[in-house]
Amino acid sequence: MLVAVITAASLYYLQVYHFYEEPVEGGTVELTAIATGLPEEIIADDVISINATSSPIRYRACFTTPMSQSLLTEAYVEAPGAAPLVAPDWFDCFDADEIGAALENGTALAFMGTENHEYGVDRLVAIFDDGRGFVWHQLNDCGRKQYDGTPTGPECPARTTARETDN
Repeated sequence: MLVAVITAASLYYLQVYHFYEEPVEGGTVELTAIATGLPEEIIADDVISINATSSPIRYRACFTTPMSQSLLTEAYVEAPGAAPLVAPDWFDCFDADEIGAALENGTALAFMGTENHEYGVDRLVAIFDDGRGFVWHQLNDCGRKQYDGTPTGPECPARTTARETDN
């Protein structure tokens, strides 16, 4: 019984604390422009983020912006079907349930940050009507195929053309 408790506690610690880096203050937020199809930096204040090297989908960030949703929808690509992933409880600025509910009821809008930020992983950004913003990584169709073993096909970029970064 003691071995089971120690194992469970170790697994919990590894998943929730060990692999994550300390929160980082500062940084930029990018959205994909409708006009160019390329990510461009938006006004983002009070950016704080976490990341982990153990998985490309562990990135989360919180920020505020003075940019209105109407301005953003005119200039940037929206991301229907965005679904925020849960962050560790200790990163308390990011509440996936609140963000998901706001996306469903329309008080937040989701935008494409960077398509294929890493191969098969998109960086998505949700912005509330009050200016709060949240960023996370989510598998795209090519990423889901890559991870479940389905052939990716010609609609997916070559692995060498996907943007590879540390953030």
